[in-house]
Amino acid sequence: MKQTVIALLMCCALWAGATSADTSQGATIAQQGNGHGAAPCMACHGADGGGQAAAGFPRLAGLPEAYLRKQLDDFANSSRTSATMQPVAMALSDAERDVLAAYYSKLPVPAPAASPPLKDDVAQLGQVLATRGRWSNTLPACEQCHGPGGIGVGDHFPPLTGQSSTYIGNELHAWQQGSRHNDPQQLMQSVAGKLSEADIAAISAWYAAQPAGVPKESQP
Repeated sequence: MKQTVIALLMCCALWAGATSADTSQGATIAQQGNGHGAAPCMACHGADGGGQAAAGFPRLAGLPEAYLRKQLDDFANSSRTSATMQPVAMALSDAERDVLAAYYSKLPVPAPAASPPLKDDVAQLGQVLATRGRWSNTLPACEQCHGPGGIGVGDHFPPLTGQSSTYIGNELHAWQQGSRHNDPQQLMQSVAGKLSEADIAAISAWYAAQPAGVPKESQP
């Protein structure tokens, strides 16, 4: 029994040490780059991982680790296109993608910049599409996949809250136009194809105005 307890404690200590090392390595790449072609992540995503709203760079802090890793892989293999991110992802090794995903997933979600007040018609349309959808053309509610309030569910449905309206709008357009196609079972391509420009603007603005939450998988 005593030997079992000692073995468990040793395993826990090794795991904690590995986690700390991963976080430290991830922080170094995020802040300084990797010296092999990958620029510092913070140049676009901010020192706190909160992104840059005006430029459409998303927040990474607090997103699920597996989701972050998948996006890096998809940028590297061109399943997801971006003139900025593809060269960075391609310059990262598998191990570096792992530590970056681990690092950003453990960062606290920063408070988003204040959003301008929404016009009543925009707020109403955004809320209806987010919470109820539009079943007259088989458009499901966003929260059916992304969770109540858009806080995110699991590894494939990331939080929408805490992201800027520019980023959300850009991604919806990318799904719609087919330049992004790394979703499970092409769910997002189907959804985005049913959205008008007014729909995209309303959904983007509504989610950007919501308080950032914690993804369901991270909740106690």
